[in-house]
Amino acid sequence: MFVIPGQVLEEMASHFTKLGVLLERIISECLGLPPDFLGNYTNDRSWDALMGLHYFPAEEDENTGKPAHEDPGCFTIVYQYEVGGLQVQKGGQWIPIAPSKDKLVVNIGDVIQVLSNNKFKSATHRVVRPTETHHYSCAFFYNLQGDKWVEPLPQFTTEIGESPEYRGFHFDEYLQLRLRNRSHPPARPEDFIHITHYSISS
Repeated sequence: MFVIPGQVLEEMASHFTKLGVLLERIISECLGLPPDFLGNYTNDRSWDALMGLHYFPAEEDENTGKPAHEDPGCFTIVYQYEVGGLQVQKGGQWIPIAPSKDKLVVNIGDVIQVLSNNKFKSATHRVVRPTETHHYSCAFFYNLQGDKWVEPLPQFTTEIGESPEYRGFHFDEYLQLRLRNRSHPPARPEDFIHITHYSISS
C-alpha cells in the first residue's frame, strides 16, 4: 500500500498552490493579458483539489486506466511516480509522457479554453496502465470558486471583432455535469458532457 502522511500532503498542496499562482501569470502573459489578470479572476483557492491516483497493472485484454478526457478547471499539475502511463493527444496521435522525478506536467483545462475563446485548447489526455507494475501519480486541480461566471473574455471576442464560441455558465454547474458523467455514465459515449455542451455552434 502507498501511503502519504497528512503533513506531507499539506506541504504538497501548499507548493502546488504557489506554483499555480506562478503559472497563472505565465498563462496570462502568453494570452497577452496583464500578468495578474487570471490571479484577480480566480482569487479563491477553496475549490482546488489534490488527488492521489493509483492504477493496478494492466490485464491481458484491458489496459485503460483513465479514458480520454479534458479537465474542467483552469489547469492541472501532474506528477508521475517512476512509472509512466500518462498520454496526451496531439494531431490525432497519443504521445506518452515519460515520468521523471524532476518533471511536472501542466494540462490546460476547459476554463482557460473558454476564457480565451479557443486561443488555448484544453489538453485531451488519458492514462494507460503499464503491465506487471502499478502506476502512481498525483494531480493538483487548479480551479475556480463554484459561483464564478465563465464566458469568453471581451479581449478575445468583441474587442477584436470575433464572435464568442461559448455561452456563459457558472463553474459549479459545469463541474456537477462532469461529475455526473462518472456517477451516472450515459449509455452512449457521445452523450458524455464536455465543454462543447456550452458551444454556441452546437
